[in-house]
Amino acid sequence: MYPKDQSLCSILGYENNIFDNLTSDEKLLLDQIRERKVQLLQEIQQLKDEIAEVTNEMEQMDDGSEESKNNPKTKQISIGKKKFNMDPKKGIEYLIEHQLLQNTPEDVAQFLYAGEGLNKTAIGDYLGEKSDFNIAVLKAFVNLHEFSDMILVQALRQFLWSFRLPGEAQKIDRMMECFAERYCVLNPGVFTSSDTCYVLSFAIIMLNTSLHNPSVKDKPTVERFITMNRGINDGGDLPPDLLTSLYESIKKEPFKIPEDDGNDLMHTFFNPDKEGWLWKQGVTKFGGRYKNWKRRWFILNDNCLYYFQFTTDKEPKGIIPLENIQVRMSNEKSNKPHCFELYATTNEIIKACKVDKEGKVVEGKHNVYKMSAATADEKDEWIKCIKSCISENPFYDMLNARRKKAAQAK
Repeated sequence: MYPKDQSLCSILGYENNIFDNLTSDEKLLLDQIRERKVQLLQEIQQLKDEIAEVTNEMEQMDDGSEESKNNPKTKQISIGKKKFNMDPKKGIEYLIEHQLLQNTPEDVAQFLYAGEGLNKTAIGDYLGEKSDFNIAVLKAFVNLHEFSDMILVQALRQFLWSFRLPGEAQKIDRMMECFAERYCVLNPGVFTSSDTCYVLSFAIIMLNTSLHNPSVKDKPTVERFITMNRGINDGGDLPPDLLTSLYESIKKEPFKIPEDDGNDLMHTFFNPDKEGWLWKQGVTKFGGRYKNWKRRWFILNDNCLYYFQFTTDKEPKGIIPLENIQVRMSNEKSNKPHCFELYATTNEIIKACKVDKEGKVVEGKHNVYKMSAATADEKDEWIKCIKSCISENPFYDMLNARRKKAAQAK
């Protein structure tokens, strides 16, 4: 408490006297508290800016017509779609609660299939969840697709245009299994089993990445594509003419994702190993004295970490190649829990780059990047995925198991 009826100068003098009477440890602690206060104020302002931007987007989602402005139902649908893009589960719950959707897998699937105003990444995340209701929605969603008399590449193009594959292998497995079963039902006799269709579908997706991703230097030939798919048809081989036609189709026209705007990077983000929000620590304009945490959307793929300011951004703010890099738990005390670090094994600067405020690409100057996840489980999952990506892609374990099953079938 300040003394009553004191002028500002008196109050400042009073505070200075208190500070002079503190021990060195107490002064150090006070400085740390003040630094932490600055950090908190910065983070609060960042969150306020993000909330203001989202709120503004929600308010502008109506088409501007008088009918739309005066129609509460139209506004609720717009709000529900925006909620879905931010949190798919909550968005669906909101729409059902306001009786804009029926609480049935078929009605939800139809809503996702129409897809108007919905983020394709959010659709993929919702369809990939393993709850009984979500799995029923997934099956109903796949059944809305008509694959009759389509070659497999055409069916895949249609299917993968309606959403974006999530990064988790288990989610991909469920979604592609449903696709393979649907395709085989509508095209009997093409494959001996849905496992064959499943394995070949993934082979096509990986072929698309290998042929069209600029970072892949060793482009597969049609002969290699045929060789890698031997024995997947219940132990037998698929016709070479079929595999050749699939190869030529992908070589001529790569897969497109719905958000594609001609950006070459779209191939990289087509099927990420993992994606999600992380806090990233960097040096602020204070010359390195203070550290600033920034919330970014990270995508892990092709031995690189890409980060974006928003999930809807089509180009990354920065790229961290996972070359000569390791990941470790962070033992340093921090205001953020669930931290881990990327560090250069060669004790040199990590070969990262980012886009500055003027839109220019500049090289990074860090040999350590500190990250913070929302939970301990999420932190462990990121560390696991990054370690696996540095060594090998863990997704291949799942695919190889299915490949062996298809090859060994009698």
